Amino acid sequence: MDASVNTWSYFYTHLMSIWLNRFYIYSCAAFGIGIWICFQFLATKAKKQDEKSTEKLTLSKVTQDVLINGYTKPKMKEVYVTGVKVFYGSQTGTAKGFATILAEAILSLNLPAEIINMRDYDPDDCLAEEATSKNICVFLVATYTDGQPTENAAWFCKWLEEAVNDFRFGKTYLKGMRYAVFGLGNSVYVDHYNTVGKNIDKWLWMLSASRVMTRAEGDCSVAKSKHGSIEADFDAWKARFLARLQALRKGKKKPCSGNCKKGKCKSKGRQSKEGSDREQRVSEQENTEKECELEEEAGKTGPSQQSSGKNEDSERREMITPGLRDALTKQGYKLIGSHSGVKLCRWTKSMLRGRGGCYKHTFYGIESHRCMETTPSLACANKCVFCWRHHTNPVGTEWRWKMDQPEMILQEAIENHKSLIKQFKGVPGVRVDRFEEGMVVKHCALSLVGEPIMYPEINTFLKLLHRHNISSFLVTNAQFPVEIRNLEPVTQLYVSVDASTKESLKKIDRPLFKDFWQRFLDSLKALAEKQQRTVYRLTLVKAWNVDELKAYAELVSLGKPDFIEVKGVTYCGESAASNLTMANVPWHEEVVHFVRELADLIPDYDIACEHEHSNCLLIAHKKFKIDGEWCTWIDYDRFQELIQEYENSRGSKTFTAADYVAKTPHWAVFGSRERGFDPLDTRFQRKNKTKDISGC
Repeated sequence: MDASVNTWSYFYTHLMSIWLNRFYIYSCAAFGIGIWICFQFLATKAKKQDEKSTEKLTLSKVTQDVLINGYTKPKMKEVYVTGVKVFYGSQTGTAKGFATILAEAILSLNLPAEIINMRDYDPDDCLAEEATSKNICVFLVATYTDGQPTENAAWFCKWLEEAVNDFRFGKTYLKGMRYAVFGLGNSVYVDHYNTVGKNIDKWLWMLSASRVMTRAEGDCSVAKSKHGSIEADFDAWKARFLARLQALRKGKKKPCSGNCKKGKCKSKGRQSKEGSDREQRVSEQENTEKECELEEEAGKTGPSQQSSGKNEDSERREMITPGLRDALTKQGYKLIGSHSGVKLCRWTKSMLRGRGGCYKHTFYGIESHRCMETTPSLACANKCVFCWRHHTNPVGTEWRWKMDQPEMILQEAIENHKSLIKQFKGVPGVRVDRFEEGMVVKHCALSLVGEPIMYPEINTFLKLLHRHNISSFLVTNAQFPVEIRNLEPVTQLYVSVDASTKESLKKIDRPLFKDFWQRFLDSLKALAEKQQRTVYRLTLVKAWNVDELKAYAELVSLGKPDFIEVKGVTYCGESAASNLTMANVPWHEEVVHFVRELADLIPDYDIACEHEHSNCLLIAHKKFKIDGEWCTWIDYDRFQELIQEYENSRGSKTFTAADYVAKTPHWAVFGSRERGFDPLDTRFQRKNKTKDISGC
């Protein structure tokens, strides 16, 4: 008993001693463990260093051995970019020109560059190869009519869209392909602005191709372009792309985040897969937001702009950019200020030589050698397929540019016109009397190019013309009904009626306004309210609008014009902006046939005049057939008297078209032997050229 008690007492004493000194025991254990961990760490580090030293020595020895034996070469530097392929989708040649410029810039970096017409590229056979190559693919693509791709890019876009929706390709079909997109468009087409560029960028991304930089957009609208013109937009993007290309050549995969300070880049060199995907999603979202902002800006109207006051007006850009100025100057324009121009008509030159005048001379008695063709607005709201200026002029739906004063425009227009006439002094064949008459402007045709009625001070400009005893012939494309109603009296007001149905008008005129058809109809109604002379001008395009006789007759009853000019389209040569050919030009006899059938459908009208050389005929209201004789000509002196009385009475003393008519000469009447050619002149026929009755 005592022995067991002593034993328990012994153990109890020692256990209590350990418990009372447990802090020292724990400290010793922790110290020991720490010493062991440090020893293991140092031992492992020393082992790794020994392994690296051994590997370097081994590789060095092997390299020396193989170089000495001559059966291998040193390891080459890794190549991250082998070249750049520049794809272009172009209708007018702008994107193609940009592709050439970009390729030259890439070549200057000692990097191969290949320019590829998208028409000549088969994506079914070749595009997948770009996913395994080390090329960068750049797409410079324009958006054409109704948001459609250009003709040379149509198949590529169709194939790409189908590939996105075809399960057989898979969502990773183009994984590994690197690309960049620059779209070309015009923001005045709100619903279709840069649609093709957006789609190609989206479709490539959906097939797992990787953007090397965010999609960029060039804007043909000078007023809305971020850098002032589409050329400037491209230059800005090109600079960013070349900088990015240089970074890719060095192996940098992620572009700078833009959060750099004091020259130190904070972008991480490596990104996880999730980070890369997240970056692409954010980029896509940013693109969508930017697109919405652009559409909102494009949808703004005049009143909202006016609320910004004088500051915005002072910041408005000039309509004529340096590139546009060069292009128009080469075409023979004398540009005035920032948005106007004047050019010598070929009929002015012809009549100076006594070789006949234009159809307006035959129909209305205009002296072609005394007619000044000008415009106070080079911008237009349509992009007609038969535009004789090949769409070199700007487009827009409202005035968004700096504005020149009408007094300056008229003064410089007359001066420039006279300087152009002076160039014919002493030219063989020019008649002295007509040269002297040509130095005094008597008529002004506001039909050079663009939409004159868009000019905010058009009424003031017209009044200035009349005060200079210059008659006014104003042409509008029937897209501005309010402006037509507010227009002051003109000698003769034209409305272009290029088609008689909504579908054909959209196809031929390619208007910018979404409500173009209603605007067209409202413009014709506004024309019917005018008291002075009004004219429908029909341009016949074979296979496009020559079969719409009944619809044309209905439009005549809507606008009640005094006259209807019917002219076959003039072929102005090949243009990338239009697919018209000589096959679309009707023969003169075909125009005559159309006019006869149209006249039969409108009983209040009849065929009055013909100008065979211009492939043109005039249908006139029967009220201008007085005592059995046509009176389609204009008494210009009488008009000046009437307009002066109108202005002096502040508009209370009005007048009508019947107040300044003049008798039409026999040679101008339809059915005459001369067929509209003035017998006082001599018709000139080029040698070795057969007679051309197409008017072109």
